[in-house]
Amino acid sequence: MLKEVQNVLQKDRDRPRRWFEDDYFDLIVWYRDDGGISGFQLCYDMSGMERALTWQDEYGFSHNRIDSGREDFHTLETPILVADGKFDAHMVLEKFIGRCAGMDNEIYHIVTERIKEYAKLNRGM
Repeated sequence: MLKEVQNVLQKDRDRPRRWFEDDYFDLIVWYRDDGGISGFQLCYDMSGMERALTWQDEYGFSHNRIDSGREDFHTLETPILVADGKFDAHMVLEKFIGRCAGMDNEIYHIVTERIKEYAKLNRGM
């Protein structure tokens, strides 16, 4: 079940954010000054091959694999986003819906609608 992380460090005062997490997802939601949602990043498959679907109202969508930068247990590098292929929208949407009981309705709605929109835009992938 996705739970909100409390006392999230606000790195950018112009884009406050909220963060939700569980063992499969991390969801970061960014806000505009007027309180509307300006974007989100939904990271999924946290214990497998982690990927991220990002949507920003100014730039649109991206889908990436998260490269942890770890070659072995002796190195710790900053994770980076790298190009990735197919997005299994049905599976991600089903898991997301099953894990958001009690989540803010606006966040739930925008994330589910954007997952569906991205899937329609990228049917050929």
